[in-house]
Amino acid sequence: MVTLSQGQWMGLPDLQVKDWMRRKRRGLRNSRATAGDIAHYYRDYVTKKGLGHNFVSGAVVTAVEWGTSEPSGSEVQSPRPLFQVSGFLTSKDQSQRPFSLCAHNVVLATGTSDSPTQLGIPGETLPFVYHELSALEAARRAGTVTPTSDPVLIIGAGLSAADAVLYARHYNIPVIHAFRRTVDDPGLVFNQLPKMLYPEYHKVHQMMREQSILSPSPYEGYRSLPEHQPLLFKEDHQAVFRDPKGLQKVFGISLVLVLIGSHPDLSFLPGAGADLAMDPNQPLSAKRNPIDVEPFTYQSTQQEGLYAVGPLAGDNFVRFVQGGALAVASSLLRKEARKPP
Repeated sequence: MVTLSQGQWMGLPDLQVKDWMRRKRRGLRNSRATAGDIAHYYRDYVTKKGLGHNFVSGAVVTAVEWGTSEPSGSEVQSPRPLFQVSGFLTSKDQSQRPFSLCAHNVVLATGTSDSPTQLGIPGETLPFVYHELSALEAARRAGTVTPTSDPVLIIGAGLSAADAVLYARHYNIPVIHAFRRTVDDPGLVFNQLPKMLYPEYHKVHQMMREQSILSPSPYEGYRSLPEHQPLLFKEDHQAVFRDPKGLQKVFGISLVLVLIGSHPDLSFLPGAGADLAMDPNQPLSAKRNPIDVEPFTYQSTQQEGLYAVGPLAGDNFVRFVQGGALAVASSLLRKEARKPP
């Protein structure tokens, strides 16, 4: 699987991706690197730059609370916010121990993949219904889905659903691909990607379009169901849909992947962070309602000392994260410079 962004856009300062790839004898495809290569590049970067001591792995934050600290010294300073961060650490033997620390600044960088979006229909909690692509990979390795099994049902029309279709097609696993939009909906993400850079996604879009109007299908083992609304999943591995004409259709399936997006889990914040969003009356969403931050510091407009970067602040591509991190670092350095000696 290759990254959406071009490889050179994923680089970090002082270690270019193309140089790292050359040393590893790895190549770019259409100027794009595999997700695995980029993950290894980032791990290597931490090692080469001696940044390992800045990371605490295996930590789960359960609460972030804040108040104000008393000014110190003879001069009267305005009180600074003081955050208490609590949680637990999981060691290699799976034992857990609590931790608690205090800080004047906290940066939220937890991304938006914590909680997959649910359909909210009966049967969604059945054991063969999943909400992440890794479930399909695991099922293939376990032999649960094969070229001769019932089709895998993939629900969604975004890039994650397209990745699942590509993965299944690579292993000749039959697919039923259902989505609520029309194939020509201008809001589909495929219409926003250049064909030359993203041929694999445009191939999926072509399959979605051609299979829905041509019968028999020009793509053996693939069937698309545009404008189909899922109604329920049954224990006997059946999925019930309502088609565009209002008729019910039933399909036998081996496994279901519901890939219709995700949203962040900020349950460790007071009020789950709802008051920090641009519209506090609407659910927090990376695309529609991110945390409201100052554009040049990425500090929350609602709480001094609290920052957000990445999807939480509306930056939904890895290549944008560096700008947010630089803005936060610049803000923190200016704060340090203003502190009295």
